[in-house]
Amino acid sequence: MARFLLYRIFQAFFVIIAVTLIVSFAIRLTGDPALMLSQGAGSVTEEDLANIREALGLNQPFLAQYMDFLKGLLVGDLGKSFMGGISVTELVARALPATLALAFTSLIVSIVISIPLGIKAATSRGRWPDQVIRILSLVGLSFPNFWLAIMLVLLFSITMSWLPPSGMEGFESFIMPAATMGIILTATNVRLVRTTMLETLNAQFVMVARAKGLSENVVLYKHALRNCSIPLITYFGLQFGGLLGGIVVIERVFNWPGLGTLAFDAVAARDYPVLQGVITVLSLLIISINLIVDIAYGLVDPRMRKG
Repeated sequence: MARFLLYRIFQAFFVIIAVTLIVSFAIRLTGDPALMLSQGAGSVTEEDLANIREALGLNQPFLAQYMDFLKGLLVGDLGKSFMGGISVTELVARALPATLALAFTSLIVSIVISIPLGIKAATSRGRWPDQVIRILSLVGLSFPNFWLAIMLVLLFSITMSWLPPSGMEGFESFIMPAATMGIILTATNVRLVRTTMLETLNAQFVMVARAKGLSENVVLYKHALRNCSIPLITYFGLQFGGLLGGIVVIERVFNWPGLGTLAFDAVAARDYPVLQGVITVLSLLIISINLIVDIAYGLVDPRMRKG
């Protein structure tokens, strides 16, 4: 296991280098931050712009700027924002808990709904419960997440005044954004659970468990579900990583103070250090999640530990 962990850490190092290098280069093609900072300052000369670039360190060659970023990353310093000179590490630390909380809540909502529905669809294959669940999952896949988010705001915030329309002020603030992402994820997860359960229910050990007189719930949830959990763990883990990086639209609709909103504002302001910092932290999180998923294999399936 130690050798495996060292190998994955070695891989992660090169992934981080590749991601940060590509992002650092790409965001510099979006425009000049000096022009953004000088807006509203009246007449600005080329000399003024050059002074701003020098103050921000943008007059140095690209590789020199990138190496400075890597040196800071090694000690946990992601640089300073172009807008106000605030520490990027501090900005990310403020926004990260909100994104993690929303992504985790959305995934839990999806898992709690999709596993029972997927199992019900598999055990009712070809009958009306299976047909209804499959149709509902197809409908859920057809909904754009931003449209569903807006509809929930119109219904529960504006029309009924039951829930806050935006912000992160307490438990009630989680309901609509988590439900939006949870419903979209459930539409995919139900189909995955159904497919994996159909394959497992035909296995010999399931017939043996039923022949022993075990209850149907024990057969389904203790034996069948555990033996088909490897692909589910893989997908749920990757899904959580995708949530972290793809939750930007939902955060914007609900004005959620997370990394997505921070990255969106950084793109609009051409704030290179903030965007680099956000993407670097997201990359580290996704790599860590993939490592945790691999470790979970061994906990669920003893055959993986022997391998």
